[in-house]
Amino acid sequence: MPVDISKILRKQQSTILERWMTNQLADAGLRDDLISNEDLRAESEELISALTAAINERNIDNAESSDFDMVLEILGGISISRARQGFSPKETGLFVMSLKEGLFQILQQEVKDAKDLYDLTIRLGRLIDHFSIATFETFIKGREEVILRQTDEMTEISTPVIRVWDGILALPIIGTLDSARTQVVMESLLTEIVETGSSVAILDISGVPTVDSLVAQHLLKTVSATRLMGAECIISGIRPEIAQTIVHLGIDLSQIITKASLASALQYAFRSLKLEVRKSADGSRIAVKN
Repeated sequence: MPVDISKILRKQQSTILERWMTNQLADAGLRDDLISNEDLRAESEELISALTAAINERNIDNAESSDFDMVLEILGGISISRARQGFSPKETGLFVMSLKEGLFQILQQEVKDAKDLYDLTIRLGRLIDHFSIATFETFIKGREEVILRQTDEMTEISTPVIRVWDGILALPIIGTLDSARTQVVMESLLTEIVETGSSVAILDISGVPTVDSLVAQHLLKTVSATRLMGAECIISGIRPEIAQTIVHLGIDLSQIITKASLASALQYAFRSLKLEVRKSADGSRIAVKN
């Protein structure tokens, strides 16, 4: 008579949970700074309950069975959560792999025939290995989503549009200007031009390490888009080495206003708007119409 794996696991469900928890808590690499023992137990108990409810003699050899949908859903949720919390792939994978040891201990205790024990150990081990791989794959997807979100947030933070004066915007660019970032720069700048009604926009490239033909093309696109919105665009932060590189590459910026510093660009913007900065009686500076 074949051994009923589902009957064994259901009968020993609480024992499996306790042994699994013992294995996890004994691990020196347990990240108790990221997850509490109570939350760890809750996750473990939910997974054990789903597994013991789903597994039987008919599906133990078929990890793709729809019977295990709930198990995979729980594992997926745990993987995504751990990816966002900052767990490593190894730590997440060991969460499932440590379950295998507890299951094998129960089989050794319950199954007396050596052949049956060997057979069940191999089959159950393959099933848990499949769940471990699925967990790892979901974790990687979750980590990629976190990285993409952080990259987008960093891009937005690193391209702030600053309203330096009424009618004057400045956008300091720090780091490499690629196609994706150029799109963010243009969208941010054009949106701010519409919202503020500004007529002058300053692109400061003091923080751009190098300017090659591709970066120059991105700058030209941004300038063209700004002009289409009815605003004049000034490029500041042209260092001597960047000027030499632009000349060497044969890039034509003759139709674009360029300045060596942001201060020079701001002075030009004031003149174009017929503004003059003067000291007030209290010592502060104000801009007034000429």
